[in-house]
Amino acid sequence: MAALMIGEVPTLTADVYDAMAAQMMPLMKGHKGFIAHTGGPSPSGGFRIVEIWESEADGTAWFEANVKPNLPPDMKPERKWFPLHNVLTK
Repeated sequence: MAALMIGEVPTLTADVYDAMAAQMMPLMKGHKGFIAHTGGPSPSGGFRIVEIWESEADGTAWFEANVKPNLPPDMKPERKWFPLHNVLTK
């Protein structure tokens, strides 16, 4: 079942996001289960990341192997998962 991940990262700046995205996006596109990624300013400060994966396990595997090892020590994303009933892509 597809899953939606919403991550709030209060200490993430646009510059750091852009640098990480430049490195990670090509890898993410080829990772098992990837469907979509978005990122932008969070109303509470920092950045909000929203992703759709074929499963929570696929998204968690990506995060643990690729994102987490590259985060600065003070950056602790709060990630929440939600099951999806349907996903439509272009």
